[in-house]
Amino acid sequence: MCIQFRNYTNEAGITEDYHKVRAFLVGLGCSQYSYARWDWMSTHAALEEEGIGKIGIWEDANEIVGIATFDVRLGNAYCLTHPNYSSLKKDMLLYAKENLSSDNNFGIVVLDTDHEFQDIAANLGYVPTTSKEDDAIFYLDKTAATYQLPQGFRITSMKETYDPYQYRRVLWKGFNHELDGEGELVFSTQDEIKVHNEMQRPNVDLNLKLAVVAPNGNFVSYCGMWYDQRAGFGVIEPVATDPDYRKMGLGKAVVLEGIKRVGQLGGKTVLVGSNQQFYYSIGMSPYATSTVWMKK
Repeated sequence: MCIQFRNYTNEAGITEDYHKVRAFLVGLGCSQYSYARWDWMSTHAALEEEGIGKIGIWEDANEIVGIATFDVRLGNAYCLTHPNYSSLKKDMLLYAKENLSSDNNFGIVVLDTDHEFQDIAANLGYVPTTSKEDDAIFYLDKTAATYQLPQGFRITSMKETYDPYQYRRVLWKGFNHELDGEGELVFSTQDEIKVHNEMQRPNVDLNLKLAVVAPNGNFVSYCGMWYDQRAGFGVIEPVATDPDYRKMGLGKAVVLEGIKRVGQLGGKTVLVGSNQQFYYSIGMSPYATSTVWMKK
């Protein structure tokens, strides 16, 4: 073993390092930080780009065996290793604390079944908090992905109907920005470019970016689905429904349509980072839980 440390490139977006880290995450399988989470973060409009170059990478013979990263915003860190390199996690945690904190706020997200890493964190003065991250799973061989849409509604994809404004509109409404007093969506040319950066890039299948279309033509529910054949499982992110169209089964329909399409591509399972009753009610089950640990 000849472990070398380096930093991730300072350049955000789709870079050589992006592809290397993604391949590492695909190889880890159903980890707490999936390939889809990395994809989502890498071109996210709210990405804290000044933190990108602070991501730590550990390599053996030029192959990534561990990373210390964050998710969109600095503050909470994730230390992920190849199973044969878990001994790196103490050094990774020490590095993450010094480089991935935000205004002296720092937490390390530890999988609840990773008792070795829990011991490392505890020995360094960290204690578990009540802040949790949950994953739920859908098994396509156990549960049928069936749904029924109300009359006049239909499902489309961003492949069939590439509409950056409608995409942003349904997310703006669906994540309650208007209800929270932020007003109607203001959609600029720059916003359109950001949507293009999200959608028109490697590892995005626009047939899996789905929306329910209302009779008036607006997107009123949305589900982003990710699938990589090498990983063998799909990931749901994000899901949102316009408040004016909730309690109509639209969110269920668009999520299950995405799950069905993953199955048609060969996927056997689909994950979502959530413990919301909505997902359990449509056939998903609890899968894994992580806890944010912080200094006493």
